[in-house]
Amino acid sequence: MPKLKVAGIGEIIQTFYYGLRLDASATAYICALPLLVFAIGWWFPKLHIKPIWLKIYVCFCLLLISVDTGLNFNIFREWGTKVVYRVFKSLYDAPSEAMASSGSSPVTRCVIIVLILIALGVVLSNWIINYDFKKPVVNPRVKAVTVLLLLFFNFVLMRGGLQPDPVSQNSAYFSDHEFLNQSALNTEWNLFNNIVENFRRPYNPFLFMEPASASQLVQETYNTKPDSSLKILTTDRPNVVIIQIESYTAELIHSLGGDEGVAPNFEKFIKNGILFNNIYSSADRTDKGIISIMSGFPAQAIRTIIADTLKQKKLPAIATSLKNAGYQTSYFYGGKSNYMHFDVFMKSHQVEQITDEAAFDKSQIKTQWGVFDDVLFARQIQGMQQQKQPFFSYMQTSTNHEPFVLPVKGHFPEDDEAGDASNKFRSTAYFTDSCLNAYFEQAKKQDWYKNTLFILVADHGHRLPHNISEAYNPKKYHIPLLFLGDVIKPEYRGKKISKLGGQTDIAATLLAQLGIPHNQFKWSKNLLDPNSKDFAFFNWDNGFCFMTPQQTVSYDNSGQRIIYTSNKSADVKTTDNTLLYGKAFLQQVFTDYMSY
Repeated sequence: MPKLKVAGIGEIIQTFYYGLRLDASATAYICALPLLVFAIGWWFPKLHIKPIWLKIYVCFCLLLISVDTGLNFNIFREWGTKVVYRVFKSLYDAPSEAMASSGSSPVTRCVIIVLILIALGVVLSNWIINYDFKKPVVNPRVKAVTVLLLLFFNFVLMRGGLQPDPVSQNSAYFSDHEFLNQSALNTEWNLFNNIVENFRRPYNPFLFMEPASASQLVQETYNTKPDSSLKILTTDRPNVVIIQIESYTAELIHSLGGDEGVAPNFEKFIKNGILFNNIYSSADRTDKGIISIMSGFPAQAIRTIIADTLKQKKLPAIATSLKNAGYQTSYFYGGKSNYMHFDVFMKSHQVEQITDEAAFDKSQIKTQWGVFDDVLFARQIQGMQQQKQPFFSYMQTSTNHEPFVLPVKGHFPEDDEAGDASNKFRSTAYFTDSCLNAYFEQAKKQDWYKNTLFILVADHGHRLPHNISEAYNPKKYHIPLLFLGDVIKPEYRGKKISKLGGQTDIAATLLAQLGIPHNQFKWSKNLLDPNSKDFAFFNWDNGFCFMTPQQTVSYDNSGQRIIYTSNKSADVKTTDNTLLYGKAFLQQVFTDYMSY
């Protein structure tokens, strides 16, 4: 494994040492039920517990642990974190889409691992465990002392010792290499801890400072002088088409430092549009990206607001603002729009026309994600011919999603190593790029084209094509954002805007150009206003990254430590200040989430 090359043998050995407390805690939780049954049964000689019940319990635990380990093999590979509650939530809400998401992973290898673990577990348990629940005959006083000691010892192991606070994820964190910390973290303990956290009564788990201090720091980053935005459009009422491109990481765009030849048409678009080359996604999943783009609201780490239909309705949205300004509104998606309640979000934010998988002929639905991008684009062109101007249309592509299936032969040879889908990913990205080009060529023939602003943006980045799986790595979140169309003034075409920002900034940037108030988008700044501040913020399940031109800091809340900085030579004050703002952001985001 390449990552192990950066760690010494001593650090690798330490992962076993630092993992012991959580391993022991997980073991104690598993032993708690049979130990309690044994303790009760020992006091009642006539009570006989059949061995089959203990065998069933052991087999059940073996199955859960083996499956969890198998899942973790792929989840850690894709997300850079261990299995958490949202894996099973996604599987429950949309099983076919969840399975499709694992299409690029070595499923067969995982199944073999699970089967081997189950088989070894059964053999070892039959060798080690006495299923008879034998009841030693001893003095009642000895029996009482023994039972109390066993229960006390198991309780101490469960909580990780006699210290005031129970053992936490932090006990497994010892290294500057995050993958070693994740390796020391007990997979089963972490999963069930995360499940408990998700089912607890809602509370803010990110209370780093006084609420007033967090609110003030966040407000400071958005307070600017009177808006002095560049006016890049020839009209203040253009049609607006947002194209949300699946997994289109900056690593695919040569102008953004990515591979050459994967998105040649996008490079052509850049020459005729305005490229924002320093933009980062809010998180690494579509359900969080669509909210960040449409509502200008950051991701919420361990939560996803779009899944809560009561909360998501209270968010602002670009569609609502444009509808109130006289726009016709539509949403086009080639898959099932009820996935993660996308349709509920659109309907509750004044999107009048929703076109999804159900609107296409069954012969056109050829993947788990619905129709291919070319079919989706063609339908949107057809739909816009019947729309009254000005209109707002939101398109969500899906072809560049696992399992990276294409209707044609891939442009790049599938000579990847076993389990590596880099070239498949490049090929689907290349296909989407060609579909975008065909779309614009067709759109140019429509009478509405010359009065339309197109906004191309990714829903999130991806670990591929360069296997950037670490959840804290900014490269994984770097995405393209391009404003394109004949409504852009000629002098701005081909320009690059290097202001540091994120998906959340699209709302304020767009609405400012149209002269539409955007105060309700409190987490969005105008990227075309020279007075707005340079910063970006993203988060993952239990951590965040805050970026400024001077320093970038990634912080793991589980280990309560900084795990990444971009500027090693930055002074301590700069790093601490960046960290402070990041903590304030995550705290306030979750505070706002709970208030909706």
